[in-house]
Amino acid sequence: MSDKIIVPTLGESVTEATVSKWLKSQGEKVSIDEAVVELETDKVNVEVPSPSSGILESISVKEGETVNVGSLLGMINGSSDNKVSQEFKEVKTYSPPKKKNGTPEKSIKVNKTVQEETEPLNLDKEFQTEDEDPLILDNFHEEEKIKKNLDIKNHKASFSPAARKMATEAKLDLDKIQGSGKHGVVLKEDIMSLMGSKPSPSERIIKFGPEERIKMTRLRLTIAKRLKEAQENAAMLTTFNEVDMSEVIAMRNQYKEEFQKKYSVKLGFMSFFVKASVIGLKNFPAINAEIQKDEIVYKNYYNISIAVGTDRGLVVPVLRKTDEMSFADIEKNIGEMGQKAREGKITIDDLQGGTFTITNGGIYGSMLSTPILNPPQSAVLGMHNIIERPVVIEGNVEVRPIMYLALSYDHRIIDGKEAVSFLKIIKDSLEQPKRLFLNI
Repeated sequence: MSDKIIVPTLGESVTEATVSKWLKSQGEKVSIDEAVVELETDKVNVEVPSPSSGILESISVKEGETVNVGSLLGMINGSSDNKVSQEFKEVKTYSPPKKKNGTPEKSIKVNKTVQEETEPLNLDKEFQTEDEDPLILDNFHEEEKIKKNLDIKNHKASFSPAARKMATEAKLDLDKIQGSGKHGVVLKEDIMSLMGSKPSPSERIIKFGPEERIKMTRLRLTIAKRLKEAQENAAMLTTFNEVDMSEVIAMRNQYKEEFQKKYSVKLGFMSFFVKASVIGLKNFPAINAEIQKDEIVYKNYYNISIAVGTDRGLVVPVLRKTDEMSFADIEKNIGEMGQKAREGKITIDDLQGGTFTITNGGIYGSMLSTPILNPPQSAVLGMHNIIERPVVIEGNVEVRPIMYLALSYDHRIIDGKEAVSFLKIIKDSLEQPKRLFLNI
């Protein structure tokens, strides 16, 4: 009996997908609910499971082709299980034919070995000397090998002081440099000639040529389309501020071990920013709103999207009802969502329903940026790297860990005063983390 592999329902407003990769080959055995083929949609990648156990009988759609919801992808032949089990039984019951004259030879050899083992003291002196000689030769060869290895090591370590300094400064691999001096000593001239040599051509240009053209994935096409729409449709503006992270870092260092022991998750910076954002959104509802035709829709729930970079592109999973979450809940959910996104197991439902976005370019070393809106949302908060900078505190110059913050917003519904005040609340909440627990 054969079962069909059908394109499943892919989510709201998603009607087609591209066959990204067949995880099983035609004729290969599969188990029920085992992933057979991977589909790529505009938002996520979806693995289609096998409807039954059996053999992948046929593949109807090749990789790279577009399919609609309900289309036939291939067939599973479930009748192969019986054949496999019968073959397995036959193999189990099989016994090799008996040898005609095999046993006497074996018994003779065994008897000989037994006699040799039972009479070790009756050996002649000649045989004893013959046994001892190879042992002496082996030791001699081992000593020679050790000497050779030591000579090689000494040869590799032979550098003149000037040559060693130049090689270290140029970050050259010392083991790969051959010396021209006496006994193979690497000289200053050897390093200079090596630094003057031309580098080999790029491996990619050798393999792919001067240029290579690769078709954009559906996810990359969707990202490009949505980001361009955000620029064209919104009156986007960015405001900046800086925050002293001293108190947050001190609190995190003080409680991180106890926090991890109690909740089995690390205490990161993101939970502080989520909590601070919720306070700011409650004080300025327009930042949590969106435009729908000629109406402004104010959201009284706080679903914060967290931007996650993956090999396939940027995805933005949503943390729902963050105002009802604890610090531990936020860290656990961020960890789970991030792992799902990197493994390509995130679903469309995980990406929908966000009201505000936080993106952290600081993990890649970004000092400052102007993040782009995530439509239909009206604002996005950009975090950046933490750098020790000189700041003036009560007339004295002190070195503090400073992070630059950026808030991009849609000026059509958010005024400058609201945007700047919102960012000021984020700053104050992080510089005085106790406010996060008092919800002020």
